[in-house]
Amino acid sequence: MKRPTMADFDSLADKLPGVGTDPASVRRRVEAMEGLLERMFVIPGLNRPVGLDVMLDLIPVVGPAIGAVMGSWLVWEARNLGLSKWQMTRMFGNVGIDLLLGAIPWVGAIPDFFFRSNSRNLKLLKRHLDRHHPATATIEGGVVRRR
Repeated sequence: MKRPTMADFDSLADKLPGVGTDPASVRRRVEAMEGLLERMFVIPGLNRPVGLDVMLDLIPVVGPAIGAVMGSWLVWEARNLGLSKWQMTRMFGNVGIDLLLGAIPWVGAIPDFFFRSNSRNLKLLKRHLDRHHPATATIEGGVVRRR
């Protein structure tokens, strides 16, 4: 029996929706991860979205580390898309600031509530995708007023 190779995995991944290495699949994955980490639900009364990243900061030591690993995955996807080293450094800097802010037990969730590193990284990644892979661009925004 033949052992599966990386080429076999890549061909299978390209056939599954959202798992491929094409820019459109990567865009969907990173947008979903950012939604999970930063905008999972809205706090009633504040009308402010909160995600897994803020909730993980409530777990001392381990929580911020898990959030940093999950945020680093966005940088890894960016590397696969060919972002420059400067942009990846900025993205890792955002993850590092998030990790340092979250390292303060219990109180670290408050600054993380306002400094959304994953949203910042998604913005950098979208800018790159829109510039270098325009076919993946999506239209965002609200309702256009009719006259």
